[in-house]
Amino acid sequence: MCFGTFDVLHLGHINYFQQAKELGDTLIVVVARDTTKENLKKEIVFSEEERLQLVQNISIVDNTVLGNTKDHLKVIEEHKPDILCLGYDQDVTKTVLQEELLKRHLYPKILRMKPYKETKYKSSLIKK
Repeated sequence: MCFGTFDVLHLGHINYFQQAKELGDTLIVVVARDTTKENLKKEIVFSEEERLQLVQNISIVDNTVLGNTKDHLKVIEEHKPDILCLGYDQDVTKTVLQEELLKRHLYPKILRMKPYKETKYKSSLIKK
């Protein structure tokens, strides 16, 4: 399972999906809700439905879902993935996430994926 905004989809995201797909049979991608992005004070270029549709059309992605607006861990509870794949630049720490999941009796392996040409393929750089 991967997570992200994927507002300006680029090769770094595709590489992130490829790394995650190599770790299991089914790749579920969770697309952040518009309200999540607004709360993080990010500029929204594409709506959540547009971003969902873009990610759904990537052949290595098996399932795409929108995140939960009130409980970010709910989607993990619902799908119970064996592995959670974090992007190299995602702010969440593995330790904090693991502690929160343990409280819910969820025990996925949490891995941080490697960057792909991070000086070129990073959404914040591309938007400039």
